[in-house]
Amino acid sequence: MANRAERRARAKSSRTGENNQYTRGGMKSRRGVIDEMSLQEKSRRLASGEDGEWKPTGHHDFEPNSEQADPNLRDPKIATKPHSVRQWLRIICWALIVLSAIAFLVAMWLPNVPTWATITICAVFALGVISLFFVGGSYKENPRLDAYGTAV
Repeated sequence: MANRAERRARAKSSRTGENNQYTRGGMKSRRGVIDEMSLQEKSRRLASGEDGEWKPTGHHDFEPNSEQADPNLRDPKIATKPHSVRQWLRIICWALIVLSAIAFLVAMWLPNVPTWATITICAVFALGVISLFFVGGSYKENPRLDAYGTAV
């Protein structure tokens, strides 16, 4: 629907007999802008499946696993018990990191913590982080990566 300025301009141009700029293809500032009716027509064509631009869809190319009834169940590859020394060392490293972080937060709020205790806490944290590089495993064993090495 035309706004007030457009209606007044049309009325004025029809009274003076000038060429109507609205019938020529629009004002200069609106040239190249797609109007609402053409957008609605395009939307209708795309919805009915007729020729038009590509429209992304939200489907997956893989079928869900039929043997897994509940999608909330954990993936058995992800939630397995540690069965090697490397996996046990990885758990110990993460425990060192978490416990030293908690100890650092506790020491931060205590008024009189000796310097050697703070240095020990920081050293244990650093030891846990650095040892993860050695016991972390390869990317091929990570079930959270796809075939191209991208995190899922």
